[in-house]
Amino acid sequence: MADFAYLIEPPFNYRQPDGTVTGCDVELARTVLAMAGVRDVVMAETEFAQLLPGLDDGRWRMTTGLFCTEERRRFAAFSRPIWALPDGLLVRQGNPMRLTGYGSAAQVEGCVLAVIRDQFQHRSAIGFGVPEQRILIFETYADAAAAVLDGRADAYASVARAHGGYLEQNRGLPLEAVLVGRDEKEPAFGSFAFRKSDAIFRQAVDDALLAYLGSGEHRAMMKTFGFDDAEIDLVAG
Repeated sequence: MADFAYLIEPPFNYRQPDGTVTGCDVELARTVLAMAGVRDVVMAETEFAQLLPGLDDGRWRMTTGLFCTEERRRFAAFSRPIWALPDGLLVRQGNPMRLTGYGSAAQVEGCVLAVIRDQFQHRSAIGFGVPEQRILIFETYADAAAAVLDGRADAYASVARAHGGYLEQNRGLPLEAVLVGRDEKEPAFGSFAFRKSDAIFRQAVDDALLAYLGSGEHRAMMKTFGFDDAEIDLVAG
């Protein structure tokens, strides 16, 4: 059994050229798991759609941060929030369709939106009126981004921070990110997920998060992945 499941989505989780797994969720997990008494953290890379099923069938005990929706709470328990993030659209350079968010994607005739299977942004797109026939579903960030690059999709909806991390690691690609404004959708909180039956373990991690979030060490770590104090303050202490 792995201790922590992650998917490739910088700056939250990714592999460095030497194969080392890092990212803000990875480093936060390593720290709080050590505080909770887990010294040698075993990690498992997976796809988004497998994160919660893998908890249920015992492949891992804890996942990378997820938006803790009511539907997901039926299947898993969640820690206190570890970040709060706005959504964004990954578009081709110059934003040829002049997209500003989900509403504009719905209104622009022919606009095709890429999403990751089971991610919160798929539901948001439908809620803002993007027709199902104009939504392409992918399993990984890289596949969805590739669809924008090759023209199968006009935009890819995810958290804006993930788009920023991707562009930082792939400088020179003819892509840019568009922030979804708070007037359309407020930033949403994400948390580590656990099996409901693993309450003692979850509480130990939560206690460690309470002590660590907002500390100088936490702030320094998050800033290396692009987060500023205002963003950190949303979940501190």
